[in-house]
Amino acid sequence: MQLEQPLTEKEFDELDQFLLSERSPEDAMTMDTLHGYLTAIAIGPETIMPAEWLPRVWGQDGKQAPKWKTPKEEERILNLIMRFMNEVLITFEVAPKEFEPLYCEHEHNGQTLIDAEAWCWGFWEGMELRPGSWDPVWESEVGELMRPLYLLGADEIEEDELPLVEDPVKAHQLALEIEANLPAIYRYWLPLRKPAVETIRNDGPKTGRNDDCPCGSGKKFKKCCGADQA
Repeated sequence: MQLEQPLTEKEFDELDQFLLSERSPEDAMTMDTLHGYLTAIAIGPETIMPAEWLPRVWGQDGKQAPKWKTPKEEERILNLIMRFMNEVLITFEVAPKEFEPLYCEHEHNGQTLIDAEAWCWGFWEGMELRPGSWDPVWESEVGELMRPLYLLGADEIEEDELPLVEDPVKAHQLALEIEANLPAIYRYWLPLRKPAVETIRNDGPKTGRNDDCPCGSGKKFKKCCGADQA
């Protein structure tokens, strides 16, 4: 699978249309939500493998799946999602200050404003994959930079905070702050980021219950360390 090439405009539209199609689950992410989700995974505290995060693209419970026409179509769409993720990863690695969240725009009183709520909701979903692991950033020197993400992405905020997000102009300003803050959040996690957890398989010969215990006690395994395991 080639992951080096960014999505062309045609491929972007192809993925967008599939996510919005009837063959995609009703709760599937839209492109802006998906972009926020992938961003949190890309810059967060732990490396998360696609096998874990991909199912949630189709719904929060991770148990839904599209109605694929053919295996070839499934491979095609998953390839586009992986390349979309790769774009995020490469941009932060090469030029984090050039990263642009995929926000929606809308007209308000003759102004073109940014609506970042769907993107931030996706980012929050990405954080929820490892909620406890994100805790240190809130108490860090960049903790205040996370506040706009919380205001626009969290399921619930304080009542006195609602005016900050219900006013389209103020929400627009929060979106601009998020874009400016993301490189610093990325730099915070970069030296702390944990590798993906892998299952370690022991392919060596197993000790039989009647064999001498490998601990060197001189007892049979079943009456020594094997008894502890039992």
